[in-house]
Amino acid sequence: MNNQAETGSCADNHEPGLLTMDDARTRIVSSIEAISDQEEVGLWGALDRVLAEDILSPIDVPPYTNSAMDGYALNSHGVEQGATLQVIGTAWAGKPFARRVEKGECARIMTGAVIPDGADAVVMQELVQREADTICLQRSVRAAENVRPAGEDLTAGSLALAKGQRIRPAELGLLASIGVAEVVVTRRPRVTIFCTGDELRAVGQPLAKGDIYDSNRYTLYSMLQRLGVEIIDFGVIPDQPEALEKAFRDAMKSSDAVITTGGVSVGDADYVTGMLEKLGQIDFWKIAIKPGRPLAFGRLGESRFFGLPGNPVSVMVTFYQFVQPALRRMMGENLPPRVLLQIPTATALRKRPGRAEFQRGILETGEDGTLIVRSTGHQGSGILRSMSEANCFIILTEESSGVEAGELVSVEPFQGLV
Repeated sequence: MNNQAETGSCADNHEPGLLTMDDARTRIVSSIEAISDQEEVGLWGALDRVLAEDILSPIDVPPYTNSAMDGYALNSHGVEQGATLQVIGTAWAGKPFARRVEKGECARIMTGAVIPDGADAVVMQELVQREADTICLQRSVRAAENVRPAGEDLTAGSLALAKGQRIRPAELGLLASIGVAEVVVTRRPRVTIFCTGDELRAVGQPLAKGDIYDSNRYTLYSMLQRLGVEIIDFGVIPDQPEALEKAFRDAMKSSDAVITTGGVSVGDADYVTGMLEKLGQIDFWKIAIKPGRPLAFGRLGESRFFGLPGNPVSVMVTFYQFVQPALRRMMGENLPPRVLLQIPTATALRKRPGRAEFQRGILETGEDGTLIVRSTGHQGSGILRSMSEANCFIILTEESSGVEAGELVSVEPFQGLV
């Protein structure tokens, strides 16, 4: 149910039996096995795929010693400030220089051009005075200055990229730089999604009293799309046991993972956890976090199941904190460590002990040039605008009873969460 309140009393923060945030994440990720199916793709289709095998460089990168900038290639031995050198030609990128550079000589050279025989350094063109075919050095030159040696980046046979590496733009460029046209990657996980709730209406339909637009499928679909999985969208399933059972049975036949939103609380029309008990198994369904306490995790046949809460912010928080690392593990990706910064808060943050809180924040540079973080304002789990305005989570521990302005808080930037 898209915007259903997470039911419970004011004592929920101290409810016994709730899994801690770290325990829940550990249990989820450790239970996931990487997909064993592999396929070969070309570079144009490799973005955001995960390597299924190590990539060794077949060549040196760069393949030859070359100039790091435009200037003059020379032999640095014994050359001091004020020396005058004869210019004997120009070394162009892609056209090796035919002559050897002797002492007292130099060659005009362009960035990326092969260092001529006899030369061991390049002096920047801004550091010489040229008249006709001679230059005068304005300072002395060191050996290897402005020279990129062959194999500086990679040597032939060395590890270029490791198995489990997600291919981002930098990795695509690196693969192209070593002449690799195709790579073996893990098959994309097939993920079925659907939302539950009789009150949900499609965008464009008129709203009757008590109806709301289905926003969760849009945020969930886009988060999965950025992650690079194959998405199967079942749409909105009504709050009817027969309809839910059919959706569950259909999803478990063809999916590596099934994700639902709504229906995992304790209301009379919340059938998801009961259906999961009937058709599969529940590992747990309550976590000591806010927003997002009712999160069901378990198994449907061979599929992993994630039953997310119905409130829009809860959907995004639980997806980023629990579902995303699980799916990345399923893709065979080597999970990087979380980036948590200790930043002073510019605003006081209110909280009751008992549950870890993911408050939405804005990380920015203060007047003194240092980083600060401030709250986006009201932190209700139905206020999706708070996620739109934010660029980070402010994470307050279970034990915290709030912080005052100026105190350090843990901040997790959205960058890197996909």
